[in-house]
Amino acid sequence: MKLKSYSKINLSLNVNRKSKKSRLHEIESYFCLIDLFDQIKIKKNQDRKDIVKFKGKFSKNINKINNSIIDTLNILRERNLISDYYSILVSKKIPVFSGMGGGTSNAACLIKYFTKNKINKNLLHILSKKIGSDLKLFFYKQGFLKNIKTINVFRKRYKLNFLLVYPNIRSSTKHVYSKVKKYHLKSKYNLIKINDKNKYINFLTEKNNDLQSIVENKHPIIKKLIIEISQNRGCYFSRMTGSGSVCYGVFKTEKTAKAALKRIKMKHPKYWVSVAKTI
Repeated sequence: MKLKSYSKINLSLNVNRKSKKSRLHEIESYFCLIDLFDQIKIKKNQDRKDIVKFKGKFSKNINKINNSIIDTLNILRERNLISDYYSILVSKKIPVFSGMGGGTSNAACLIKYFTKNKINKNLLHILSKKIGSDLKLFFYKQGFLKNIKTINVFRKRYKLNFLLVYPNIRSSTKHVYSKVKKYHLKSKYNLIKINDKNKYINFLTEKNNDLQSIVENKHPIIKKLIIEISQNRGCYFSRMTGSGSVCYGVFKTEKTAKAALKRIKMKHPKYWVSVAKTI
């Protein structure tokens, strides 16, 4: 069986507070899944253990003993949702430590496969505590993360074109959140009046990522790169996704995104650069 494990983009990200009970940061985020994906091959094996392997450009930075796939299989087996053991090969196309949720997406992909998309809230809560609080994002194509527990799903989805740039910086989510000192007031979610793509783009343009300045202070190239992306023709806005370090621009068309890719690639030949779109 071959599965596609899609990556995500945070179109905005505001940190509201830090929960004293869970010690996690409460965030709100407009997000979408995009067509950049890891490929997961899965089959039963006769061994009494799971065999998980990774290949591809971004596989070398993954902990082969302790990772989201092994954690997911263990939890599913503990709860009697699976009984067999599996050989799993992951072709990593999503940059790691990039803010695109590759490892979490891999976990979500397996959860959907083994539960046949019928996961209950209690199981999702247990898995989220182990895998990551952004796990639930990967069960929706587009939406608004209101808080750790709640996602508002869009009635209408918009096609967005992206230029993605990974400047080969491994950004630690834990470290970035440890540097958060200021908190953002909760916004009032209201997309009822935003009923077309142009209004949605204008709405997102006014948003921001609260974690971006933290990463920019540590890695000034991030700020320069975001400005470079924004200066390309057809770019509506540019920012960083999640805790970084992937920077992106939302473009008017796939053609303008590809033209920007050529210019960025020429200036930064060692960076990973790609175009993508919402799924």
